[in-house]
Parts: sequence; structure tokens; C-alpha cells
Amino acid sequence: MKTKEEITQNWLYRYTGTHVNEFGKYVILTNFYKYVQLFSEWHNTTIKGSDRSMPTATSDNISIVNFGMGSPNAATIMDLLSAVKPKACLFLGKCGGLKVKNELGDLILPIAAIRGDGTSNDYFPPEVPALPAFNLQKAVSTTIRNYNRDYWTGTIYTTNRRVWEHDEAFKEYLRKIRCMGIDMETATIFSVGFANHISTGALLLVSDQPMISSGIKTEESDKKVTEQYVEEHLKIGIDSLNELKNNGLTVKHLRFDYNE
Repeated sequence: MKTKEEITQNWLYRYTGTHVNEFGKYVILTNFYKYVQLFSEWHNTTIKGSDRSMPTATSDNISIVNFGMGSPNAATIMDLLSAVKPKACLFLGKCGGLKVKNELGDLILPIAAIRGDGTSNDYFPPEVPALPAFNLQKAVSTTIRNYNRDYWTGTIYTTNRRVWEHDEAFKEYLRKIRCMGIDMETATIFSVGFANHISTGALLLVSDQPMISSGIKTEESDKKVTEQYVEEHLKIGIDSLNELKNNGLTVKHLRFDYNE
């Protein structure tokens, strides 16, 4: 194998247990197996690759992939999906709310992400912003409203660092840059999606309040968030992609001709 296309077509099955031609053209990305389980149950479809690092399920031209945690995994799945050439990829992730007004179960629709991940520097210079596809985020916004839910917009800070909640200097930095939330994948997905000519978006669920000691995520608190909010989070994601799929809306926000 010499070309990127040859590698990604081979490795897509290696990581997911799903062949290129078995993927839907609309993809939901998640960090959690629970989302894949629910999708499979609701659509009466089989989970493939349960013995691999990135299990999937597919129904009605929509595939869901649990790619694991962190920006390197996020970059890997976006590179692998270049073999599929999906029309849209929507990340349904959890994030820490950085504002006092953020409450558990709130939804954040990112308008941009700050590239504190490091991984995306292998794809673009640091000054290139990490942005979602506007029309994909617009479809998500419409769907949220159809559920009679409110949501926050704002910027997400993406970091490679998982354990930082004790670091007061870093927390002060987060206050200065005025981000709405923090996670480990969003900026990477936006950036590497852009590099691979894939339209990407994200809808994040506030799962913890890491700026205060009583709000740091625990096993018990995360379980409560999953029980109370994950099903609706996933339903909004599925319906958002159906909005695009059924109405034939284009989500490509730029012409990818920067090398010409």
C-alpha cells in the first residue's frame, strides 16, 4: 500500500469491522459505546466491530462510530472516513461547561473550537481556525428547536490533557479565553475533517462543571447524566442528519480548491 486511499480503505475495516461500502454517507461520531447500543436497538441493526477499537452500526444511510477518547483517535477516524467520502459527520460528544450559567444536560452548539489539542498541528498551521460546516450546524439548530430545547453557542477549547481540573493556572487561562466548554476532540474533528474535505459539525452535552471542585465528573455523576440526557442527545443527532438527508441540503461550507 502506497497511497492514502489504499491505506484508509484497508484500515477502515481493520479499526471498525465495517467495509467502506457498508458505511452510510451520513455519520455520527461518539466517544461512548452506549450511543452505538441505543442506535442499534432503535433501528434493529447489528453492531459491527465489537471486538475492534471503533465499533459501528448502520441504518438508512446513517452510520454511528464510537471512535474512543482523545484527539489522536478523532484524527484517525476522520482520516479513515476519507475512504467513505461522507456527506456529513456530526460529533455527539460530552464536554465540561466552563461558564457559571452552564448546567448539567445543557446543549452547546459550537461555532468554533480552539486548537489546544496539538494533533491538528500535523494538518494545518496554528493560525488556521477550527470551524464546523455552517449548514450542518444550522440543521442541528433547527432540530433542537423542534425538540423545544434551548442551547448555548460559543467556542470550545480542545485539549490533549485529560487531568487538569486541579491546575489553577490552566483554569485561569480558560477564563481569559472565554470559552463555553472544554473537550478533547471537537477542534480535531473540525480540522481533520476540513483537511479531508468532509463537512463536520458537533453538538455537545454538558456532562460536568470542572471549574468548581463540586462539579468535577465522577463515576456517579456521569452515570446520572447518561441516564437523563443521552437518549435525547442521540435522537437530536439522528434527526439532524435525517433533516439533511431527506431535504437534500448541501452542507459543504467551502470550495476545497485551496491547492489549485
